[in-house]
Amino acid sequence: MRRLLTGILMVGALVAQTRPVEVGGANLPAQKIGPNDLIAVSVYDAPELTRTVRVGADGLIRLPMLKQRLKAVGLLPAELEQLIAQALSAEQILVDPVVTVTVVEYHSRPISVMGAVKNPVTFQAIGAVSLLEALTRAGGLSPEAGPEILVTRTQPGADGTPVTVTQRVATKALIDAADPEANVKLYGGEEVRVPEAPKVYVVGNVKKPGAYPVQDSTETTVLRMLAMAEGLAPYAGKQAYIIRRDERTGARHELPIELKKILERKAPDVPLMANDILYVPDNSGRRATVSVLDRVAGFGAATASGVLIWRR
Repeated sequence: MRRLLTGILMVGALVAQTRPVEVGGANLPAQKIGPNDLIAVSVYDAPELTRTVRVGADGLIRLPMLKQRLKAVGLLPAELEQLIAQALSAEQILVDPVVTVTVVEYHSRPISVMGAVKNPVTFQAIGAVSLLEALTRAGGLSPEAGPEILVTRTQPGADGTPVTVTQRVATKALIDAADPEANVKLYGGEEVRVPEAPKVYVVGNVKKPGAYPVQDSTETTVLRMLAMAEGLAPYAGKQAYIIRRDERTGARHELPIELKKILERKAPDVPLMANDILYVPDNSGRRATVSVLDRVAGFGAATASGVLIWRR
């Protein structure tokens, strides 16, 4: 066992050191150490103490020459550095040791992927994981996925207290454009949530009534929604209605549109907003009752051809 007490030459060597020995492995962002994490411990000028160790399930680590195991769980790497240095000095193994701790793998940092994905999942991050990889583990996006992905993580604030931060990632930039900046790195402890896209409801005399996701508000128009509903059914009327709810007052507005002229390109296509109802009556001009709108425009309720109730 090597013991260094007060030798002037050795103290001088320690003071004269310029940097600690580098240890291979990923230098992940500083987070509290947890059970089963893999950490690299480097002690300057003491290669016999420099090694990679796995934190036990009980949160303790064992280092050579130290009589007792040290509690690593719940500490930041810098705090564990101080604890190891104090232990080396207390047991008279080294004088004024210089210790560096690097986290190579986080096994105690779960990543949750939820929302509009095919198979919501929670898994342990071992090293850095890209956002695309996390979504792939969840089976990819579902057809109901909205235009953005929310990545929420907790990180130290300016005063050191934990702060929850949510990053918004555009789905198109990540999936369609393959923008590397959108493919953010996850290190564990994040929650990835994919909100469902807002919907437009198409009901009445169309071939496939239903709720259709709004992926891009600039492309959500009457003609596009009719195409998604597979076109008009027989006996569809010349006029249709957009039922829209005022988000501030809750009042419902009924906006007539000249459907036949729009289809014939004699009138401009009409943009639709999220949660609009596009209602196509039959050629008798019958319109939906308030009870229909309450059931369909509960703005979240499913729509079906059998939902409608009519009045003259």
